[in-house]
Amino acid sequence: MLHHVVTFTWKPATGDAQIRHLCDGLAALATEIDVIESYLFGPDVALAEGSCDFALVAGFRDEAAYRTYTVHPAHRRLIAERIAPILATRTAVQFISTEG
Repeated sequence: MLHHVVTFTWKPATGDAQIRHLCDGLAALATEIDVIESYLFGPDVALAEGSCDFALVAGFRDEAAYRTYTVHPAHRRLIAERIAPILATRTAVQFISTEG
């Protein structure tokens, strides 16, 4: 499985209502885009110093499925409408899980 891990830091003025709105959108996205195999997301619970504000971990069958997700109109719309207005920084990594 290919995993897409994203961390976000929000602009200082970001409020709880905006985060709830984002979470609602992400939950809907997980059901709207059929190539998503798994979709976990949520705000940081502040257990360690230096953490980001929010994380998302998405699982895809393969690279083609991931690429379909990245260009899907619903995904692009969610970024433009719910993430971009509150985003300060973003990091991402994609990896293929291995059995250990």
